[in-house]
Amino acid sequence: MEEKHVDARGLACPLPVIRTKKAIEALTAGKVVTIVDNPVARDNVAKLARSLNLPVAVAVEGNNFVLTITKEGALVEPAPGPETAAVAQAERSGRGTVVLVLSDAVGRPAEELGHILTKSFFYTLTESTPAPAAVILMNGGVRLSTEGSEVLASLKTLEKQGVEILSCGTCLDYLKLKDKLAVGNISNMFTIVEKLLGAEKVVTIS
Repeated sequence: MEEKHVDARGLACPLPVIRTKKAIEALTAGKVVTIVDNPVARDNVAKLARSLNLPVAVAVEGNNFVLTITKEGALVEPAPGPETAAVAQAERSGRGTVVLVLSDAVGRPAEELGHILTKSFFYTLTESTPAPAAVILMNGGVRLSTEGSEVLASLKTLEKQGVEILSCGTCLDYLKLKDKLAVGNISNMFTIVEKLLGAEKVVTIS
């Protein structure tokens, strides 16, 4: 039986989950053994396994936690609900979801933590399926699409995946950042409102 090992010690959230998920997907049948060094990562990896209906065993080795996930074959997707084929396809593609970002840091008042969470959010978004149709940046959120942003790489990855990256032109002007735009396109309020009203779901980050 094939066995893959993931050493996720010292990795920040959500990397232990992402790397474990990739190992599971790359495995036809066998075991994925993930080692982490904190209870939060342990619980998150265990939740991932359970969400995929895969058995997981957790052991303690010194200061580390070892999670052994067993995969016996192809992952079985949940049976579709009563929705139409068109709606199901839209959900799979993610074309109905728009992410609206109103700040360059998630939440307040811990701004430093907010920047860490923002970076983690966008990286996780690049690894998630389905991808959203668009990411709209307004107010302080436009700083994320300009030179020097810590999430530029993630936004460029999303753009390559077909996600539309739109930055509010008025916001860029106000913050004197228009000439520093490094990813995506400048947009206007009409287009932004049109995108938001046309979306099946809007996820707001502020």
